[in-house]
Amino acid sequence: MATATATTSGATQPLVTKWSSRYRGATVEDLDPPAALSLNPSDAISLALMSAFERDYTHLTIVDADTRALLGYISIPHLQSLLDSGKVKPEDQLSAAMTRFQRKGRTYQVITMETTLEELESFFRGGAPDGPWKQEFAVITDEKRRFVLGVATVQDLEEFVKRRPE
Repeated sequence: MATATATTSGATQPLVTKWSSRYRGATVEDLDPPAALSLNPSDAISLALMSAFERDYTHLTIVDADTRALLGYISIPHLQSLLDSGKVKPEDQLSAAMTRFQRKGRTYQVITMETTLEELESFFRGGAPDGPWKQEFAVITDEKRRFVLGVATVQDLEEFVKRRPE
């Protein structure tokens, strides 16, 4: 499944895909992503479900209660399947169902509001032009990765492209 965000975007060649001409210099900010909703690992699963449904979010970020450091995420469809199968209960803590980011030995690409949509698409496709989606979403942070600003999904990018003439 998807993991998102990470180290600095270097001077790489932009991905050229069938959508590239529609971006016309647009950035993640042009997707108008909603503000991130971050919860703590000790919060109840029921709180995550209620919060996500109220805002129509598919992914929530999980941060450390004290340091606000990004720890991982919850995919609401996956969480719902865990509940349906009885693997977790609504009163369980999010730590029982969250996906943790692997920090050691992993290079992450930083996705900011200034990241171009070509770079975002490349991130979602794992760098393969017109390849399958490898990531479902990206955590949008500030350049220094101190603050989670929002979440961008593949669906956000698809909707943006649908609204842009060829």
